[in-house]
Amino acid sequence: MQPKHPIRSTTIFVTAVFALLSGAHNACGQEPHRTVLAAEQVVQILDETVDWYRTLGTQQQAADQPSDLLILYANRQTGDKVMTLAFEIARANAELLSSEEDSGKSDTEAASSTQTMSQAQSKVDLQVKDIQTEMDSDRRSLATAAASDRPALQGKIAELQGELDLANARHNLLDTISEFTNGDSAHSARASALKLQIDAIAGSIPSLNTATAAATSSVVSIPTLNTAPSASSTLGRFGIWDLASNVIRLSQKIAAIDAIDQRTLKLQATFTTMRNPPLAQLKILSTRGDALAAKADTVAGPALKAVRDQFDTLAWLFKQTSAMIVPLSKEGILLSQYRHNLANWRTALNAQYRQAWKALASRIGIFAALLALVFVMAELWRRAVFRYVHDSRRRFQLLLVRKIALWALVIAIAASAFASELGSLVTFAGLITAGLAVAMQSILVSVVGYFFLIGKYGIRVGDRVQIGTVSGEVIELGLVRLHLMELDDRGSLGPTGRVVAFANSIVFQSSGGLFKQIPGVDIAWHDATLKLPQGCDTAVVKDQLLAAVTGVVQEYRVEIERQSKEIQKNSASKAGTEVTPQVQLRFSNDGVEALVRYPVNLKHSAEIDERVSRELSGVISNTLKTPTH
Repeated sequence: MQPKHPIRSTTIFVTAVFALLSGAHNACGQEPHRTVLAAEQVVQILDETVDWYRTLGTQQQAADQPSDLLILYANRQTGDKVMTLAFEIARANAELLSSEEDSGKSDTEAASSTQTMSQAQSKVDLQVKDIQTEMDSDRRSLATAAASDRPALQGKIAELQGELDLANARHNLLDTISEFTNGDSAHSARASALKLQIDAIAGSIPSLNTATAAATSSVVSIPTLNTAPSASSTLGRFGIWDLASNVIRLSQKIAAIDAIDQRTLKLQATFTTMRNPPLAQLKILSTRGDALAAKADTVAGPALKAVRDQFDTLAWLFKQTSAMIVPLSKEGILLSQYRHNLANWRTALNAQYRQAWKALASRIGIFAALLALVFVMAELWRRAVFRYVHDSRRRFQLLLVRKIALWALVIAIAASAFASELGSLVTFAGLITAGLAVAMQSILVSVVGYFFLIGKYGIRVGDRVQIGTVSGEVIELGLVRLHLMELDDRGSLGPTGRVVAFANSIVFQSSGGLFKQIPGVDIAWHDATLKLPQGCDTAVVKDQLLAAVTGVVQEYRVEIERQSKEIQKNSASKAGTEVTPQVQLRFSNDGVEALVRYPVNLKHSAEIDERVSRELSGVISNTLKTPTH
């Protein structure tokens, strides 16, 4: 069997395919612009708005007072509204962009393309139906046909099956081309991509979604107070360090608020510029509407239906464009309110900034005045010492005390000026003092001992002292130690060449002891023990020994008496202050012994000892030569 009108069916199919492809090309090539912004501009503006919205995080960190929280809460509410309106504007523009896909073709081309598609699909459907009916009839005939007619019927059924497969393939191709041209144009793909990008940007702001959800409930989210020290609490402290850091922190907050205000101003200008194209578009749509209204008065029949369709399109475009104008106007008002809140915040911060500067300047002034007072008093102390103290030793001691007191006060004033809190300063000073007292106990005791050593009867360089069993001359006296040039036991042979060091804490030790001559006194008592001959007249020998020693000492009597008077001035008791030689007799197991004591001038002690020894030896020798009665 031959197919019904195969050439005509193929021609109709090819004509339909060509019309569809030609119509799709025209739709892509002619795009009347209905959108206000391009897709790239919409995404750019949304990114800029989102970036501005995230400055609320900076404001959250800067909010450290209840008044700051109120402004932050108001700005957050305003920011949420700005973001919501921005997405409304973007979605309205995306709808306009997607409508351009339908407006890419003229009405005649669209009707022609649709009519051709419908005719082709109807012809192919009719062809499939005819072939299927004929196949069913042949199958019924095959069931009742004679054996000789069966091969011919089977061949005919096979040929119809092939023709049916070709018709179904054509039908599938027409459906695919129709779906492609109607749903997968460049405009449609671009509009879909823009909508997906808008949804993705909206999903990247969880706080906006949370705020939208909270708007439907009765629970209002209040920002949490920042745990950073507020300006008022910082001003309550008196440390220069805290006051300076507070000034810097307030300066940084003001700079951050100014930067946010500039970004808000820039965004406001952007939305203001965006409002001009929709206004111009509305004017164009209004003009076209007036023209169509005038045209509607002169047409009738099918032309009137076309005019009505154009009115519907203009009404939809006017509605979508108006949906952008209203949010854009609201954006300007909201951003102005946002900037007003920032201005109030900046005013409050400026007042706090001036107050912080006043507190810092006052604290620095007090600190400088105290230091100046201390240094003036130290200078007066120094001048008074040089004017009224003529003794170089006493002058050195007072100047040393002045230096220690001066720097101790400077350190104390500086510590109290820079400390954050007085309680923490006292605690810290107590811990430091306790630690130093334990770790430097010996050194501190030695330093205290230094001031005892340089007292009224203290020692100085050049004095001869005895510490324990060591005698020597002071060659250095420091805060911690003193150094002696060791002398021989009696001081007669001079220095031994060895230097002995003692800690100043020796003055607090019970053992050893420190011995020193009274200032201006340079005498000492020496003694000698003699064994008297047996049978001698002890009284006569005693007088002879006393006369011999007195004769030697008599040559140094003037100096010895002068020093004796000096001792009497410094002694409360007059007893025992005579510096005349003495001889005492005492019994021992070997007989009678004479203890001879005599004063010596330390400068001539060796010479006096030698002369006294010769005189005493002469007395004993004369006693031995004299016969005993």
